[in-house]
Amino acid sequence: MRDFTFAVYKSFLKELISSGYQFQTLKEFIINPFDKVIVLRHDCDHRPMNSLLMAQSEYEMGIKSSYYFRIPETFKHNIIKDIIKLGHEVGYHYEDLARYNGDYNKAIISFKQNLATLRKFYPVETITMHGRPLSKWDSKKIWEKYDFHDFGIICEPNLVIDFNKVLYFTDTGNLWNSEKYNIRDRIVGLNKYRFSNTNDLKYFLKSRNTKIAVIINAHAERWNDNLFSWYYKFILQKSKNFAKQFLKNSEKRN
Repeated sequence: MRDFTFAVYKSFLKELISSGYQFQTLKEFIINPFDKVIVLRHDCDHRPMNSLLMAQSEYEMGIKSSYYFRIPETFKHNIIKDIIKLGHEVGYHYEDLARYNGDYNKAIISFKQNLATLRKFYPVETITMHGRPLSKWDSKKIWEKYDFHDFGIICEPNLVIDFNKVLYFTDTGNLWNSEKYNIRDRIVGLNKYRFSNTNDLKYFLKSRNTKIAVIINAHAERWNDNLFSWYYKFILQKSKNFAKQFLKNSEKRN
């Protein structure tokens, strides 16, 4: 059976609901976390319409989650407005330091401008860094010089959350927590579990009966029911994975 389809995603969420998990946005989790909770985080790197489809699926199940948009790549104000109407959180998926090749002054100006643009639609209080795996610049290093709290931001999960207490899973590379094809979306802490498919992740989470907090980063553009689009994305992801592996090997040699 094909993995990373919307049908698989909806089945995955239904099983988690039946297992007693509650769902919170990232902001809600930071302010007042539930005991057995899942935070659905969506970094909207490409294909913003997929984000809306995912948001609609979650809304139908009574779930609120957090969507982070790149500017200008996935900034489609009509889609963002529709996602907000469904009750989801919206934030900025920033990459300003990488975009400006390490120029901190240009990067922070860009960050402020893009944050202001998003805040015309939603009172953004959380942000996530876009990895740009083929760039040598790590955009979250901008916070070594500046303080995101000065911009009314309460959370950048890579810098705020204690991942020795919170499980984190990302579908980067169309695998769950794959280190092989993951350049920057890597967390130090409890992030030791690896799964090759969504079904295995589902059964792992269903087996947890105690107090637990989980963040799941599902990139909507990776999920598709259409057979042609799914195979196109599958082949494209294979090519990206090859490029990422080549880059990682090059960095090790250097």
